[in-house]
This record gives sequence, structure tokens and C-alpha cells, in this order.
Amino acid sequence: ERSQIMFTFSHNHCGPRLGDDLIDYYPVDAEQEQLVAEYTDQMVERTVQLVGEALSKLAPANLCIGNGYTTFAVNRRNNREPDVPDLIAKGIPLVGPVDHNVPVLTVTRPDGKLEAVLFGYACHPTTLSFTTWCGDYPGFAQLEIESKHPGTTAMFVNTCGGDQNPLPRRQVELCEKYGHMLAVAVEDVLTEPLKPISSGLKTAFELVDLPYLNVVSREELTGLLADSNELKTRWAKRLLAKLDAGEEFSSAYPYPIHAWQLGREMLIIGMGAETVVDYALRFKAEFGAGTWVCGYADDMISYIPSRRVWEEGGYEGGSNLYEYGRPAFRWAGDIEDRISVVVQKLVNQVRQ
Repeated sequence: ERSQIMFTFSHNHCGPRLGDDLIDYYPVDAEQEQLVAEYTDQMVERTVQLVGEALSKLAPANLCIGNGYTTFAVNRRNNREPDVPDLIAKGIPLVGPVDHNVPVLTVTRPDGKLEAVLFGYACHPTTLSFTTWCGDYPGFAQLEIESKHPGTTAMFVNTCGGDQNPLPRRQVELCEKYGHMLAVAVEDVLTEPLKPISSGLKTAFELVDLPYLNVVSREELTGLLADSNELKTRWAKRLLAKLDAGEEFSSAYPYPIHAWQLGREMLIIGMGAETVVDYALRFKAEFGAGTWVCGYADDMISYIPSRRVWEEGGYEGGSNLYEYGRPAFRWAGDIEDRISVVVQKLVNQVRQ
């Protein structure tokens, strides 16, 4: 059932674009677009094969959870990137909301073999941004964990890090350092007694409409055709072609939300796109220990601001939806309220 499938992904600046995600962002030619389409089709086919293979190999396992801690995530809204190295060197505390928790889930076979480790962190995997394939800090963490536990699969889930960056950044050595810090946090958890998860699984899912503040008009788009921002120009040109073809823009976007209850001990809340850290802090406080709040689930829509971030504006909360190809500049201001109502509803369903 739809409620039983959640795709999560680690946002990355050193990997390929998929489908129509960020379709206006890059000035690419027809050949590049064809390569994106072919790669996307290949990913879909291989993912379906992978799911089928996994279902064919179901076997008994025990699940346990624990929590670690590491500190390289920095709230980029409250700390300017050029200032961070000097602030750290001087011992001046960084500011702004962060979530330095490292949730860990282990999968152990009845014979005691550690089959898999799932771990998360609330931070963009964007230490690097060159055009070379790299798994960024989660990839280095996975490699280190797997090297210490041969035969174990290490997997990463992005929690709510839409406004969090690994800082300082831009160097491979820093990427390796952050991966090591995350792996150490996971290893620390593995050396401590973990909380077993009892049997039972309940899942719930809903698409909630998130309204735009205003849908962009033909007049606004026409005025952007000569804009100095080439991204806006590409966006305006593409949307005008849709209007010319008779298409009407929706006033809202269907936003995916999951709630999974594993036993009595673990709750997973899955939220689409680049959620800011406020959502994790809020829902973990509301629903208690054992709650994982995952952004980057099912869809890469845009940044998803909290009310606080929306009111502050700026990159994550302001008029930047055009970067993601949406037919509007900004979300309506009640976005957090709409999301939280559905999250509460779904959690109630899986905890009945």
C-alpha cells in the first residue's frame, strides 16, 4: 500500500539531477536533458528491481534504536559561511536552532550478525559542490562504518537539515572529517546498550495541499524574460509556454507526509523536500523519545519553511520557489500549521 512505501534520499551537490527536478536551474542543452532522462529511467528500473530482490529475501531480524551526537551542522541562516572558521577558532559560540542528534537503528539477525545500520543527521550533505560523483559526508561515514563491520550495510537518512550546512566546507578533507565525526557518533551508539523495538508496524500516509501565496501571472512571467537572473528567465520562458499550450497552474502542491509506528518504541515521521530544522525539534518534543523526523522523503519540491522561517524570509522562507520550477514565488504563511495538523492526525492513527 502507498502508506508502506517511503523513499528518502540524501540531498547532494555532487550527484546527477533526476527527472524534472531543478529543471530550470541549469543551462543545459538537449543532449544533457536526454542523458538526465535516460539516467532517471535507469534509476527507476533498478530501484524496482532492488525492491523486488529485497522482498524475495525477507528473513527474521531484531531492530534496536539509540541516539548519538555530533556537532558539524551549522545553522546557515544565523551564521555567515565566511565567518564560521574565525568564530570556531576564537571559541565564539555559533547561534541559531540546530539538531545535533544522530539517530541510529540496527538490524541484527537471530545469530547475532549485524546486518545493517541506519543512521541520520540534520544537515545538508553539501560539503562539496564540484562536478565529480561523491556521496559527501554520509558516503564517507558509510564507508567507515562498513569497514569496521564487514558484511554490514550502512545507510543514511537525511533528517530536517534544510537550513543546516556543514561548515566550513568546500574541501575534500573537510568532507572526510565530517564523515568520520558522524561515523564515530554511530560507533559510540553501537558500543552502548540499545533499546529493542517490539514487534508490530502501523503506517499512515496523506498528501496535504500546500497553497502558494500567489500563483504567478502571465504579466509577471513576461516581465522576467529580460531579467538579469538567467534562472528566472528560463523559468518564465518554460511557464509561458505552458500557458500558451492552455495549461492552468495549480494554486497548491500535494505534499507527502508519512507516519510509521514500529512497535511501541519508534515513530518515524516522513516529510517531503527540504524541511528546516524547526520541524524536527517540534515533533520530537511533541511525540517523545524514539521519534525520527525525516525530511527529503518522496519528493524534492522546494524548501519547506516553518512559520518562524517564513516570517523571517530569506533563502529558505522567502520568494525562491521559482528555483524549483513551482508556478509561484512563495508558500502561503500557514504552511507549518497545515503540515502539523496532518502529522498529528497520522500519528494518532498509527498509535491507536
